Amino acid sequence: MKLGYILPQIGPAASPDAILAVAKRAEELEYDGLWVTDRLLYPESPQVPYPGTLEGSPFPEHFKTVIDPLHALTYAAAHTSRVTLGTSVLVMSYRNPVMLAKSLASIDVLSKGRLKVGLGVGWSKDELDATGVAPKDRAARADEFLEVLKTIWTTDSAEYHGRFFHLPKSSVSPKPVQKPHPPIYIGAYTPGAMKRAAMYADGFNPAGIPLEGMTKMMDGIKASVTEAGRNASEFKLLVRANLHLTDQPLDEERGIFSGTLDEIKSDIEGTAKLGADELFFDPTHSPEGASLDGHLKTMEMMKRLAGEVIG
Repeated sequence: MKLGYILPQIGPAASPDAILAVAKRAEELEYDGLWVTDRLLYPESPQVPYPGTLEGSPFPEHFKTVIDPLHALTYAAAHTSRVTLGTSVLVMSYRNPVMLAKSLASIDVLSKGRLKVGLGVGWSKDELDATGVAPKDRAARADEFLEVLKTIWTTDSAEYHGRFFHLPKSSVSPKPVQKPHPPIYIGAYTPGAMKRAAMYADGFNPAGIPLEGMTKMMDGIKASVTEAGRNASEFKLLVRANLHLTDQPLDEERGIFSGTLDEIKSDIEGTAKLGADELFFDPTHSPEGASLDGHLKTMEMMKRLAGEVIG
């Protein structure tokens, strides 16, 4: 199982110096991947609560500062040579697929083929309103979005005409270095999204799902992959570990990757047994994610802890 780490592009730790320091330290510690996440705005009176919080709860304070994920990833690419560079996840609903295809292909070219593309449909009504997307259209748009990306990345003379997106016959270059295209991973939590992952993606990218739930979801997606005539053995599981470290053990109802180091170690072991291709750590929601020093200490701690499990 490969190991990755989130770049500090969110919250009080976010800065060019912090991104550079974490990117360079990741290569020194022999992490396999660096990741970014997506947040467009901070609604002062959110129409939909942040997942896992109560109705009317404010968004986490650290979401007030977010460096654009693609710019952060490009900056990290320029200062690294080995680690892969992933998005977990970019929200398709906020973007135009033709423009995103161009941006992502450019990152793959500039990084010499190190890009991993995690995508989702989004859930924030405020962000959807700001980008002019009706929540009811997210699923249908996402299907077309993925078709447009693949058409541009794999076709010299690309053309697409759908309900939401249109591309006149055009040459859109350069193409990604990776063939047929950079791997695509879907953050999926609903039956429809899991079906989309099975149809269009190369893997599943969950976060915050208990081990038992991930097992059932992965089994279901792989069954759909087989039904679609694809090779389920090639379908990957990439897990984002949203960390919350505590000094005292939590009860049996604790969330995955929360608790003491021993409890988190048990989650790393369980994820490895699931056959995950990569596990990447994200302390953004914990006190450790509020400073560069906290990020660097967490990187070393998690690398050491995971090393006890996977060698």
